[in-house]
Amino acid sequence: MHKPAITQVPIDSTIANRWSGRAYDAAKAVSGNDIIALLEAARWAPSCYGDQPWRFVVWDKHQDAAAWQRAFDTLAPGNQAWVKDAPLLVLVAADGLFKHNGQPNRWSQYDTGAAALNLCLQAGSAGMMAHQMGGFDVDKLRSAFDIPQQFSLMAMVSVGYPADVGTLSGEVLERETSARTRRPLGELFFSGAWGKPVV
Repeated sequence: MHKPAITQVPIDSTIANRWSGRAYDAAKAVSGNDIIALLEAARWAPSCYGDQPWRFVVWDKHQDAAAWQRAFDTLAPGNQAWVKDAPLLVLVAADGLFKHNGQPNRWSQYDTGAAALNLCLQAGSAGMMAHQMGGFDVDKLRSAFDIPQQFSLMAMVSVGYPADVGTLSGEVLERETSARTRRPLGELFFSGAWGKPVV
């Protein structure tokens, strides 16, 4: 399914074509090289002091189904309904302390978001879909994989190749096939003063 963003002026096709699909091809694995490419894209995101506060955990259903299942079990039921066919799950976590001085890093979550977006854009560029989710049990996931408290668990991301939307049903199908929308530019972006629409 192709759902490019509708923009006022043309933007780069990788960005325009990125979207959070839900219909995954359960039989198609993500190759080891493609996994490394996803992580390299994330690795080269910008960060304050070059600190690279992000940490990602990758669960590959085709390589370690038991670990993937443990991660899957922490997802909210609504997400489980469609994530079940995704070959990869990825945890995105942010280190709350700077590496160089051990002090709190208030930019860590911002920087980690940039790394996560790079992963999503790389997935789209390679013909895959990446869908970021906030619906997961942080405490259960932290406990299941012994993740230190220093790290904020920001999101889970499902990654894989698209399948026909006919594999979905009900509300999930409706959400998958609905038109993409965004608020008007002028509500979100200002020119010269707060609240003054850029266009």
